[in-house]
Amino acid sequence: MAKLEDVKFIWRNADVVTFDVDSTVIQEEGIDELAKFCGKGDQVTALTSQAMQGNLTFQQSLTERLNIIKPSYTQVKQFLESHPPKLTPGIKALVTALQAHKKQVFLVSGGFHCVIAPVAVLLDIPLEHVFANKLKFYFTGEYAGFDENQPTAASGGKAKVIEYLKKELGCKTVVHIGDGATDLETISIADTFIGYGGNVVRESVKIGAPWFITDFNELANAL
Repeated sequence: MAKLEDVKFIWRNADVVTFDVDSTVIQEEGIDELAKFCGKGDQVTALTSQAMQGNLTFQQSLTERLNIIKPSYTQVKQFLESHPPKLTPGIKALVTALQAHKKQVFLVSGGFHCVIAPVAVLLDIPLEHVFANKLKFYFTGEYAGFDENQPTAASGGKAKVIEYLKKELGCKTVVHIGDGATDLETISIADTFIGYGGNVVRESVKIGAPWFITDFNELANAL
């Protein structure tokens, strides 16, 4: 119990909180939803399942899934217009509470900046506080790949973002919150990690997180 109390102390005193987005801040996995919209849902879901069991790096997995979807600029625009973000219950109140406590909030995701920007707007998070992957398009509007230079494009990317926040922006105490394996990786650099299982419970995260929650109200109440 003392260990959990230590984590809660860090949570209360953090100056920065970083959130994963898919299945954490929003209820869905953005890439799976985009794949369904583009008629490639089954193929991408199967590949996601294989990637979870195999030895694909995050970058390999992202490359292969996007090569199946090949979303055009028009398709992405139509997807965004027809799929407003489904915020996870309690997240809006939590972000508002964190900001009221003068804590900076960042969104750090292996998803796509264009899909996450509307989420940031809903939560009153500045767009410069969003770290995510960026899709590239040819001048014709056809899919041209993604920006492989973004830290979130590779395994360990979220930890690299937090390292950047600490070293380059002078953030002192950083707490990361998320549901997946790439979030668990931040334990190496974040001051603490909080696992979230309100949308999907991943056993490795539940076991590895110093604090595991399924309701954002628990975090708001602990402030």
